[in-house]
Amino acid sequence: MIVALLPMKGNSERVPNKNLKKLDGKPLFHRVLNVLLDSKYIDKVVINTDSEKIKNQIKKDYSLDKIIILDRPEYIIGDLVSMNKVIKHDIESIEADIYVQTHSTNPLLKTKSIDNAIEKMLNSDDFDSIFSVTKLQTRLYELDGKPFNHDPSELLRTQDLPPLFEENSNFYIFSKKSFQDAGDKRIGLKPFMFEIDKTEAIDIDDPEDFIIAESLYKLLR
Repeated sequence: MIVALLPMKGNSERVPNKNLKKLDGKPLFHRVLNVLLDSKYIDKVVINTDSEKIKNQIKKDYSLDKIIILDRPEYIIGDLVSMNKVIKHDIESIEADIYVQTHSTNPLLKTKSIDNAIEKMLNSDDFDSIFSVTKLQTRLYELDGKPFNHDPSELLRTQDLPPLFEENSNFYIFSKKSFQDAGDKRIGLKPFMFEIDKTEAIDIDDPEDFIIAESLYKLLR
């Protein structure tokens, strides 16, 4: 069985009530929840939340045939609680062969990307987990101004720089064993980096991000 984990907290510091904020007329979480429900591989979607408003909105808008709502225990509530602790609670509560963890703050994520990554996980023994990344080819510097990934005397074109990869937090795929073997971490000991483009990888952290994401969503749908 393949289970998706979609944690959603009620409180958000930078964008108040972010998960319930309307994107193109519907609560933000609708977008990613629909992406998961449309997957041809995902059997159940587990929503771990501390918010009665979110729970009530889900029950109002969706059939619960494929959705499981978990009340978030007090010990894992708070902005400083590691997501790995939330995941640990979820996978101890719901058994599955493979878990897919996503965030509701990535509204441009595609079902096709999720399904392609799951297929990659199912068809290879070369890695124990997958996480999504975005390729970076730009000139980066350390805090003291020292060039990190380039030589200023050469001034290579950015497209000729060796690529680096940013963990974009769009999705993680793992098993209970890989999670435990890695010391209760969603990225296992032998991970595979699954690349998605920077538009799909947009993450909403600030009010400006919400405006950009909604504009792109309307443009690309």
